[in-house]
Amino acid sequence: MHAKYRAEKVASRRVWSGDPFLPLTWARFCGGSICVRYFQKCSNVHVLKPNHVCFFGYPSFKYSHPHHLLKTTAALHGQVVQFKLSDIGEGIREVTVKEWYVKVGDTVSQFDSICEVQSDKASVTITSRYDGVIKKLYYNLDDTAYVGKPLVDIETEALKDSEEDVVETPAVSHDEHTHQEIKGQKTLATPAVRRLAMENNIKLSEVVGSGKDGRILKEDILNYLEKQTGAILPPSPKAEIIPPLPKPKDMTIPIPVFTGKDKTEPIKGFQKAMVKTMSAAMKIPHFGYCDEVDLTELVKLREELKPIALARGIKLTFMPFFLKAASLGLLQFPILNASVDENCQNITYKASHNIGIAMDTEQGLIVPNVKNVQACSIFEIATELDRLQKLGSAGQLSTTDLTGGTFTLSNIGSIGGTYAKPVILPPEVAIGAFGSIKALPRFNQKGEVYKAQIMNVSWSADHRVIDGATMSRFSNLWKSYLENPALMLLHLK
Repeated sequence: MHAKYRAEKVASRRVWSGDPFLPLTWARFCGGSICVRYFQKCSNVHVLKPNHVCFFGYPSFKYSHPHHLLKTTAALHGQVVQFKLSDIGEGIREVTVKEWYVKVGDTVSQFDSICEVQSDKASVTITSRYDGVIKKLYYNLDDTAYVGKPLVDIETEALKDSEEDVVETPAVSHDEHTHQEIKGQKTLATPAVRRLAMENNIKLSEVVGSGKDGRILKEDILNYLEKQTGAILPPSPKAEIIPPLPKPKDMTIPIPVFTGKDKTEPIKGFQKAMVKTMSAAMKIPHFGYCDEVDLTELVKLREELKPIALARGIKLTFMPFFLKAASLGLLQFPILNASVDENCQNITYKASHNIGIAMDTEQGLIVPNVKNVQACSIFEIATELDRLQKLGSAGQLSTTDLTGGTFTLSNIGSIGGTYAKPVILPPEVAIGAFGSIKALPRFNQKGEVYKAQIMNVSWSADHRVIDGATMSRFSNLWKSYLENPALMLLHLK
């Protein structure tokens, strides 16, 4: 016989031979079929090597080369394993199958792509953990797959557990025999190496691995390709080995011993009043508005008036100007100088401008107010502020000084900071907070850069009775008085 007969597959049907332990198995070859007797013991299959083989369609002949028996993986006798969808992290329990990279009957190796799944967070490519043949796909496209449930069935190759002898025709060369034996072994290679081999149509079984345990490296693929094509490939770049940094000498850091104890004390005094007031304030829907004010001209004016105020025993600050400008603004927007009842069913417009000033004292935050600012001059306001500051520091403010406020200002900038989010003091409906004054570059009307004294202001208003447009118009008017102090003279009474 000069023709090559290669076994394509073992037929799934058996022919009864009359002996319960000697069934007949049909094996098909190109151009014909053969019948081989074997017996079965437990789970291991042992094939009797026949001396006479009958090729259906060809004359029978006596096989005289028993040592030329091809050892191949028995796909039909391999173990079928269920490849389950493993946990892909982040608490994901189900995914959607978006694409299959294999179909039933395809041969896969370890790390080959099986399918792509998508969760509500990301897309993930599932790779095989086995070498074998795909026997079943459990899901169609766009089906929901669950973690821990079977994804595919893979018939694995198991030469150690199950082997069968198939008669090889005398025409099969030694090289092909060697290749089939290697193919049955487990090929070790990374996914990158497998991809490189696939792109160049190279069978991994034909490449001799130089890595640990016969692992095929990228250099092995390049060397094999060079031998096949004769092309000189550029060497793969080798990563520069950076020696590890020397470990610092062990240094014993002393752990400080803290001997303090926790202390619990009751909330009382001004703090207790603040708890009650701020708890009620948090029920108010606050509306915020911020802007910056150029105080360059006011700074110059104050420097001119400071010696006059000192001659009268008063330290002139910016706060008297802020209060007087606010009072002039409240005359135009009286709703900001109002109060509402507890259920916000009635609003009361206050005739007096009793503007409160938030003060930081040793006893805590207190808010005394300057009475009737609308009827006071700048100097009178400065005198009253000086009195309240001294009494506040000494803890001697009276109930009259702390009650009756209609509008509040907070000069947080005296401590530091640029912006704030002031909290309304019920039953008032608005409050303002000033940041620190900073020298910043700005442009004048001619486009020239000059040194400006800039202060930021933050307003909060009760959005149940005050809209954003009202707060913005009030802020612009107040800002104009401070940026042009002479403008206040036209409205002073």
